[in-house]
Amino acid sequence: MSYIADLHLHSHYSRATSKELNLESLFQWARIKGIHVVGTGDFTHPLWFKEIKEKLEPDGTGLFRLKNPPKKEIDGFKCKDIDIRFCLTSEISSIYKQGDKVYKNHNCVYAPDFETVARINAKLAQIGNLEADGRPILGLPARNLLEIVLETSDDAHLIPAHIWTPWFSLFGSKSGSDTIEECFGDLSHHIFALETGLSSDPEMNWRLSMLDKYTLVSNSDAHSPQKLGREANLFDTEQSYYALFDALKTRKGFLGTYEFFPEEGKYHMDGHRKCNVCFEPEESIRHKNICPKCRRPLTIGVLHRVFELADRRQPQQPEGAPGFQYIIPLPEILAEIKNVSSSSKVVDRFFQQAISSFGNEFTLLTEVPVEDIKKQAGMLLAEAIQRMRAREVHPQGGYDGEYGIIKIFKEGEIERLTGQMDLFGAADITKTAKRESRDTEITKKIPLPDLTEPTGAPSLNAEQQAARSAFYFSFRKARRRSFRKARSNRCCVIYF
Repeated sequence: MSYIADLHLHSHYSRATSKELNLESLFQWARIKGIHVVGTGDFTHPLWFKEIKEKLEPDGTGLFRLKNPPKKEIDGFKCKDIDIRFCLTSEISSIYKQGDKVYKNHNCVYAPDFETVARINAKLAQIGNLEADGRPILGLPARNLLEIVLETSDDAHLIPAHIWTPWFSLFGSKSGSDTIEECFGDLSHHIFALETGLSSDPEMNWRLSMLDKYTLVSNSDAHSPQKLGREANLFDTEQSYYALFDALKTRKGFLGTYEFFPEEGKYHMDGHRKCNVCFEPEESIRHKNICPKCRRPLTIGVLHRVFELADRRQPQQPEGAPGFQYIIPLPEILAEIKNVSSSSKVVDRFFQQAISSFGNEFTLLTEVPVEDIKKQAGMLLAEAIQRMRAREVHPQGGYDGEYGIIKIFKEGEIERLTGQMDLFGAADITKTAKRESRDTEITKKIPLPDLTEPTGAPSLNAEQQAARSAFYFSFRKARRRSFRKARSNRCCVIYF
């Protein structure tokens, strides 16, 4: 059977998270989104683990069901009834020094039963304070954390989280490693999957041959229940903990991922948010990775870091690796159509109507034929979803902690379409609110290859400069051909 899983999120015990992140709310929003397997998050926190044990019961497959699921849906929603299970998950922050370098990385840990979680927590409690945060910060090398997980149970697993994020990740530009072996040492062979994070997609990771053998997963890292499923995984296996992880190890039964457009991630580009400076890698190199306004170091983003470690000029999909599909959260699509904030009551009303019409968000975004969307919700929403599926978007990259913006329509295009493309019968979709200043016309930024010289490297001579320029030109030309081909096909380029 096919099912969607979101295996990295948090509880209300983590810092900077919603108070609504409880099991009942996660259950309700999983139905709204169309997610079948949801992580619990934060099982290392004593109070949250106590709540998990009280409210969940094992279903015999390594997954868990909610003992007393909410009988009432969230007001305004009529969702398709789906079978929802929970997976015991947690994220752990490691900050430690090896040699002369300080490493900071996050790793997700998974367990099939309460007993395994209790043993993991007992060992970690000897190292640091698990009560301080749902995502505990421990002075524990990633390699040693992996060793604890492996010693606890053969069925407990560790997956490095959002591996490119600058500040806390496996390959982060600020405090990461250059290889998996540098991070996990003699236990590296126990790593079988990597979480790509919101600011990268599989294509970016396919630039690195050293990652070919790893399964690439995507999760929401949700800090509120409404953010569930902004990235997720698609499986075609028995719905069980053991079958799920066997699919990740073998790629048999793992169909791929649902992805953010990576430009929307808040660390995709280089930049300095305080000075409103956002650069592509080439611009950062030209400025020696220094902010031209305040002269402080730029935060080097995911795109730049990928190119630093890449050994391929173009993405090369590994043999047996599944595909992926880009999605845009439905509230963001509706917000653009209605010309308001995605958190507005107007968007809430249309979001509820869309879910009630199509069953859940994933069904609408990825499965419903465009003609059916047109009949039930109007041509404007149908056109928006068709463009999303075809990659016909206009992204403005996020940088230095600032989320990017993905636009489907060009400036003024919605106004020109008004009258012939309504939304759920609404006659006028443009007079709800003034377009925010950030909603200016956005053009596609073409990713650049890595040409960063190591610190202290000699400057390039004229011949080398010419070669580099030719390299950039050929790469950009190839990317433009790829997007033109995608748009001419009017369908998603890399479907499952």
